[in-house]
Amino acid sequence: MSPTVLVVEDESKLRDLLRSFLEREHLTVLTAASGADALALASHAEPDLVVLDLGLPDVSGLELVRELRRGSDVLVLILTAMSSEEDRIRGLELGADDYVTKPFSPRELILRVLAMLRRGRGIDESPHQRSFGGHLLEIDDDQHEVRVRGIAVNLSPTEWGLLSELARIPGRVFSRYELVNAVRGYEWEGYERVIDSHVKNLRRKLGEDTSHPLIIETVLGIGYRLMPRRDGS
Repeated sequence: MSPTVLVVEDESKLRDLLRSFLEREHLTVLTAASGADALALASHAEPDLVVLDLGLPDVSGLELVRELRRGSDVLVLILTAMSSEEDRIRGLELGADDYVTKPFSPRELILRVLAMLRRGRGIDESPHQRSFGGHLLEIDDDQHEVRVRGIAVNLSPTEWGLLSELARIPGRVFSRYELVNAVRGYEWEGYERVIDSHVKNLRRKLGEDTSHPLIIETVLGIGYRLMPRRDGS
């Protein structure tokens, strides 16, 4: 069964163009021209990915990202104006996985969508459980689940990919460039701020005290690393 993509765009010509390009890739495409229609479709059809224009007529696109993230780990690709850097960063902080700035090449957007679908649902092929930060954090690759102090935490696909990459070699410092390529397969524009936004989100969900992190440590001028277990294993 082909993945389902929901395109949320109020400009009919652009909406139809994106539908045409996506369908050429044998994807199932749903469309919505408003935030209300988008939420109804997302709830009913449970798409694999949402392409979301932040400039909707009835509701803030950022609010829609927030609503989508409340009960779903659907992949979210936001469309923003070239000048709206703060909106892009805010969208990522709210849980969006990637962004494309307008004007854009439809082909570039399709390649982003395909890369997200290819990587967003991927998990480690060797099912196992791992503990970090003195067992504060547990990663269950088999169940695709993260627990903090025994309580399950809901992560977006990008946050899961970021945490999994850090957990691949505990204690190793990963640069922002390495992390963005690991979770997306290409370099984001402004990737340093993008990764910092996702790490900020991840820390918040893991209940980290940023002044005294026990799980994800910032290495100034380089990137981030995951704390190994305190027992040394």
